[in-house]
Amino acid sequence: MPDALDYVRQEVAIANRILANEGIIDAFGHISMRHPENPKRYFISRHRASELVEPDDVLECDLDSKPVHATNLRLYSEMVIHGEVFKARPDVNSVCHHHAPSVLPFCATGVALVPLFHLGGTLGMKVPFWDSRDEFGDTCLLVLKPEEGRSLAKALGPHWLVLMRRHGVTVAGCTLQELVFRTIYSYRNAELQLLTQAQGMALSPLSAGEAKLAMERNLEPRPQARAWEYWSVRLKKAGEYPKAGALSKRAKARR
Repeated sequence: MPDALDYVRQEVAIANRILANEGIIDAFGHISMRHPENPKRYFISRHRASELVEPDDVLECDLDSKPVHATNLRLYSEMVIHGEVFKARPDVNSVCHHHAPSVLPFCATGVALVPLFHLGGTLGMKVPFWDSRDEFGDTCLLVLKPEEGRSLAKALGPHWLVLMRRHGVTVAGCTLQELVFRTIYSYRNAELQLLTQAQGMALSPLSAGEAKLAMERNLEPRPQARAWEYWSVRLKKAGEYPKAGALSKRAKARR
């Protein structure tokens, strides 16, 4: 019999592959989704590149980022990012961490990332910075310890993205589809900002009122469903859509 949560694992696999197919996550980066019935747990793939994630790879973890069921599978090193954001933000139900090229210049320079077009309104009006060096000195730059994850979640605060100096970005969403939408269009907004700055043009960002109204409109069910369908079909055309169906007995056993 199919597991009642197989659909969650399928959706997490699809989200991983969409962000890989859209050129945002390469070999490194990860996506999680809070358990739809138990807010003290979340789902995330085993240690694997997003483009390759199958439903069988998706594990259930507690908010201390420990697998609920013993497993010999390798786990992502930075799972505390997800667990600590979920602890700090009850309204957040999905988290993504990535190092997309268009975002990294902002992480390197400290230049503020600002919403420049209507779909970029999902950034919100402020994208804070977090610098691991401020609290933890020299590190390998990965977020490996719970206290580092808590510090990052504190820097995120009530916002939806946090830029990580010399590293990447962490994105939050109220739903998995919202997270994918925000991740993709924050990436597009960063591309637009880089192009505008390269032309030597002054930026004309959205006003606070425009950003609020644009975000509300972007996150309505209709545009969310339209975008998700588009990215899903692109994934199918690329031949990268994950296999559907119940988890194998072997996969359940190792979980």
